[in-house]
Amino acid sequence: MTQVNSPADSGKQKVRSAEVGTDILKALAQLAPSTSLSRLAEFVDMPASKVHRYLQALIASGFAEQNPATNHYGLGREALRVGLAALGSIDVLKVAAAPLSQLRDTLNESCFLAVWGNQGATVVSIEPAVRAVTVVTQIGSVLPLLSSSTGLVFAAYLPERETSDLRDQELARLQHQAGDYSAAFAAIRAEGLHAVHGLLMPGVDAVSAPIFNALGQVAAVMTVVGPTSMFNADSQGPAAERLRAATQAASWRMGYEAG
Repeated sequence: MTQVNSPADSGKQKVRSAEVGTDILKALAQLAPSTSLSRLAEFVDMPASKVHRYLQALIASGFAEQNPATNHYGLGREALRVGLAALGSIDVLKVAAAPLSQLRDTLNESCFLAVWGNQGATVVSIEPAVRAVTVVTQIGSVLPLLSSSTGLVFAAYLPERETSDLRDQELARLQHQAGDYSAAFAAIRAEGLHAVHGLLMPGVDAVSAPIFNALGQVAAVMTVVGPTSMFNADSQGPAAERLRAATQAASWRMGYEAG
């Protein structure tokens, strides 16, 4: 007797087929730039014959390709187009909104997000502390490069060509040398954040950490700021750990994968 699949069964098979196809696409991305069929099959824990069938369909649709010289497989042009479209749709302000708000709620300290603009580190979002004594900056405020935790984190991660003009202006005003900051930048990159105590404003401490995009570039800096008498801005303290977790969550949503 011939068995006839119901529409529901057919729909489930299509969903399962799509899931397998996306699993193989994810594996191709993780094994980029290219991989052998046997390595790919081992990675997704499927028979090589099954993986090969799916690869042929992906190649036909442009989502995968095979190098004729090595017979290895990699992502195709259509996968690149989808990836670029996804990157273009990611807005760091939207991505960081929930982590920023949650950080404020957890610490009850003022938290803000800054991006790099034409004039330097520019505040674009603020979540003020909910209490009588609070420290609040304003949206649109531009923070100094070398005398704020936010600016110093940007300076540590941005290419020098993007910060050199502003750095030189501030060095002249502060009567410092560029070499004075080399060790500080290295320490920021090693620790992944930076804390200051009364640097920009007496009696006000702050700790800042970077948010990275999918290319590993600094997309924004998140900062927690509060009065010295009430806020522990130590780089090893609980506020710093919460900040680090918030920026890591935002970076992950931006497509960043730590090495």
